[in-house]
Amino acid sequence: MEESTKIIVDFIESKSKSKSKFYFNDFLPLFPDMKPRAVKKILSELVKSEVMEYWSSGSTTMYGLKGAGKQAAAEHED
Repeated sequence: MEESTKIIVDFIESKSKSKSKFYFNDFLPLFPDMKPRAVKKILSELVKSEVMEYWSSGSTTMYGLKGAGKQAAAEHED
């Protein structure tokens, strides 16, 4: 699990200049030998451990590193 976590975090950080939120399908190519359900389980664990967070547009749920991206600052305003 720890190796999978590192793969996901490294992937997100490598794309951080252009994107901060990713679709579930963006992570599937990182684990070509895994079934989608297993990848989803890894992502859910990362959210649970607060490394990542869900972001929803209302119709789509995306994943991003906790506190990363333009939206993060706006969501915590009073």
